[in-house]
Amino acid sequence: MRALAAEASKLASLPAVWIAAAVGVLLPSLIAVMNSAAARGATVEPAGTNTGYYELAFGVVGVIVLGVVAVSSEYVTESAELGGGRQITTSLTVVPSRLRLLLAKMSAVAIAGALLAVVAVVATMGAVRFVLGEHAPALGVEDVPRLAGVVFYWVGTALLSSGITVLARHGVVPLAVLIANTSVVSVTYLLTKVTPLANYLPDLAGSRMFVRKLARDTVEISPLTGGLVMAAWVAGLLGIAALVFIRRDA
Repeated sequence: MRALAAEASKLASLPAVWIAAAVGVLLPSLIAVMNSAAARGATVEPAGTNTGYYELAFGVVGVIVLGVVAVSSEYVTESAELGGGRQITTSLTVVPSRLRLLLAKMSAVAIAGALLAVVAVVATMGAVRFVLGEHAPALGVEDVPRLAGVVFYWVGTALLSSGITVLARHGVVPLAVLIANTSVVSVTYLLTKVTPLANYLPDLAGSRMFVRKLARDTVEISPLTGGLVMAAWVAGLLGIAALVFIRRDA
């Protein structure tokens, strides 16, 4: 618990994490406002089954930054005035067990990602309700699994980002690649034009937990299957990251 508390404290002390939180909440909310306003002006009943949920798929930019920065900050070399060392040296001195340190860091990332997802869901769905009013889709008990899917997707994305950064030991490349892949036309989506197996990459499969089938989808994947596929990717990548982190020099 002390290791987890220390990792949570380190996360809270990073300005980039607070910027990530702001992006994660504001980005999907603003997109939802624009899309809802455009839809309301186009038809009497503009709300579709993916209203709000589709926008939340783009909000993962926030947890991508969170996951990357949580790890990359350990490898940033401090200024000469501060000794020129790296945080990872101090972290391993305080928590000698590398596996325990990594578990504590991933747990802190997962908790922060879940909290951010919940706030983003409330803000985004609230924005949809504000703009569409009576035309906004009603949220009931049947939406609980979809909303839980959003949280799971955000947490999974944060952990994948952290795992990739553990392997890279640098934040620039993982950040650039992962953020680029959340664009409207992502690399993984383009790969589905080459092979249908690309639908089982973590971001596309995971999004099926809450984004209902779109016309562009080439493979039918149920929400449960999508969640299991993403969980398998997260477990596999974190397993590899743990092995590498334990065996190589800091």
